[in-house]
Amino acid sequence: MKLNTLVFSLSFLVITAVSFAQEIDESLLQGYDTALVIYNRVTGETINIDPERSSQRFAPCSTFKIYNTLIGLELEFISGPDKPWYTWDGVTRAIEGWNQDLTLREAFRVSAVPAYQILARQIGEDRMKDFIEKIGYGSRDISAGIDTFWLPRPDSVPIMISADEQVTLLNSLLDDKLPFSKKNIATLRDVMKTETTGKGTLYGKTGSGTGPDGKWNLGWFVGFLETEGTTYVFACNITGGENPSGRTARTIVENVLRSQGLL
Repeated sequence: MKLNTLVFSLSFLVITAVSFAQEIDESLLQGYDTALVIYNRVTGETINIDPERSSQRFAPCSTFKIYNTLIGLELEFISGPDKPWYTWDGVTRAIEGWNQDLTLREAFRVSAVPAYQILARQIGEDRMKDFIEKIGYGSRDISAGIDTFWLPRPDSVPIMISADEQVTLLNSLLDDKLPFSKKNIATLRDVMKTETTGKGTLYGKTGSGTGPDGKWNLGWFVGFLETEGTTYVFACNITGGENPSGRTARTIVENVLRSQGLL
């Protein structure tokens, strides 16, 4: 067992070789099968509660909107966070927030799949492949379809990515090592902002996948936290349990960060 992995002690997950976290209460994971990686960008220290799972790839679901947004900004299909962007097609969908015209900020917040499907089609397969290769995004496979490849489907294989890879990519993004301008990264940061407390500011994106029965079976929350001069990059995915979703994954991450006095 590696030093930065976990050892079990009754109801606690005890992380060794990590100074900013001594114990994570297992109850914070709410009984889900969980990958959770938290990386301290100042010290390089890492919490990884299940290294085997954190290396396992899953469909990214709506967490891919982080990079879809950046590509759209680079290619000037999106002009800014608060300018008109998505024009509703009049089709009523189950998520009420999608049934209206949306700015980028609004579409990102409500995770509007139709808006991002249009964007992916505008980008096109060749340019999308080129960016995916330059980024080094997970399995790099977009063969499931230009406007669906990030979504789990029963009849196709989506692009896949692990929690470890999500953290590595976000670190590269924050280090300006990916092919995106600082201006567009700043726009992304703006729309990714989810919460500001007395401790710091949280940035993130949820993602949720459903099975053939229409129930949630996969939840993601990835992003970073800026707090007291330190930035922590994180990725969490959950399966199992009852209706695992991105919203639940976000709750788990926030509760763990609060338990460590970081949020």
